[in-house]
Amino acid sequence: MNTYVLETLQTLGVVFISTLLAYLVGVPLGVILNVTSKNGIRPNKIVNTILGLIINVLRSIPCLIIIVIALPLTRAVFGRGTGAWYVLIIPLFLSSFAYVARVVEQSLSEVDNGVIEAARSMGANNFQIITKVLLKESRSSLIMGLAVTLISIIGYTSFAYDFAGGGLISRIYQIYRYHPTDYLKQGSFWAVLILVVAIVQLIQQSGLLIAKKLDRRN
Repeated sequence: MNTYVLETLQTLGVVFISTLLAYLVGVPLGVILNVTSKNGIRPNKIVNTILGLIINVLRSIPCLIIIVIALPLTRAVFGRGTGAWYVLIIPLFLSSFAYVARVVEQSLSEVDNGVIEAARSMGANNFQIITKVLLKESRSSLIMGLAVTLISIIGYTSFAYDFAGGGLISRIYQIYRYHPTDYLKQGSFWAVLILVVAIVQLIQQSGLLIAKKLDRRN
């Protein structure tokens, strides 16, 4: 298989799997943060404060440190901590789900209270308000948040080089290591850079397009 194709698949694989796991955990946490906030449908200061503190602490830890801390867990799950593209899945998930929680919380907070009250007046319970009002009304913002998260995690894959994890961004640094004085003259350097930019732009533009179509205000 062509090296560029393989490294592209490795990058997309670790990014999308990590993002999926981050959203499986981050969405429920974001919903809880919104629901238990001061202006939420079920305020709970204790739960909101404790959960918010935990998420803020996790968000403040740099990705590289999380990768190192997670090495024992990575070894336990995959049987190795370095040398394969998939070893970054767990640390990238751990680095991202707290961010996702805040993105979801912010998206839900943009829903008009009038819509929530209208649903409540028609007999909707809290679960129905969350699933049929909050999540539905904020889907455009959630899609934009997803695009931003994917792009952020692509950036996190730059640490793959330190753990022999492969991928496109790792290849860029590898080219520099092999050609420290003339890496900017290497066609492979610019080919990989253009490929990374193209992937980021594709994700960003797709997010914008989908979000625009889902925006009920348009």
